[in-house]
Amino acid sequence: MAVDHYTRIMGDIQALFRSRLQIQILLALADGNKTLAQLREITGSSSQALIPKIRKLETSNYIAINEYEYHLNPVGKILTMKIQDIILFKSVTRKHKDFWDNHRVDAIPEPFLHDLGELYESEIVSDTNVDIFNVYFNFLKALNEAERVSIVSPISSPAHTEAVAKRAMEGVTIEILVGKDLAEQFSRPPYMEKIAEVAGTEKGKIFIMDPMPRLGLTVTDKVISLGLYKPDGITFDSTTDLFSRDQQAVRWGQRLFDYYRDKAVELKF
Repeated sequence: MAVDHYTRIMGDIQALFRSRLQIQILLALADGNKTLAQLREITGSSSQALIPKIRKLETSNYIAINEYEYHLNPVGKILTMKIQDIILFKSVTRKHKDFWDNHRVDAIPEPFLHDLGELYESEIVSDTNVDIFNVYFNFLKALNEAERVSIVSPISSPAHTEAVAKRAMEGVTIEILVGKDLAEQFSRPPYMEKIAEVAGTEKGKIFIMDPMPRLGLTVTDKVISLGLYKPDGITFDSTTDLFSRDQQAVRWGQRLFDYYRDKAVELKF
């Protein structure tokens, strides 16, 4: 068990994470080799403070020096990547604490939870009393700017379907993933005609997944918009999305969509 391993190496872990300078040195070297002068500038510390920490990292075989520049050793690179993951994960969950606390985060598959820090450069878009359609209009804007659209849709409306069909008819590549219930709904008016238009285009595809992922996702070539269920796991929160134009976040979203699409079956009309 991990707790047993922690008990055995607790001293090493605590010694590393208690030292601000050791962590800063590792993170600085993750961006490339650095001289002592550069490490002084990055950390804001003196040589007298840095050198003992550098010696500890060298003794642990995390870093080494070559031609007056310090660099990460292979083990140090792996350790630093893990540290970066922890920092980014904590940063993104702290930055949008209410969003993560008030939704079913466990709907996100575990491999993608590990990379949640990639969503740091994001914002929360919510409906308000002043703008009750803020999330919907944000969706429309993303859709209209896109050249490629991937959607995981736990819910829909005639307005959403109309907007997606319009872009499909304009030649945009669109892939939509839905559950069985929504697929049955698509087979009836007023959805049937518009969904047939999407699937009937050269670049439009509809996929069915069972069970349906308990989240909503829109990814384009430019943006990601992520919606989650409320804590009851039954009610999808259509009033709040995590939104980002950062390309790292967009790539995270596209990988998540691809993960689901690979498990789905294409719906033929």
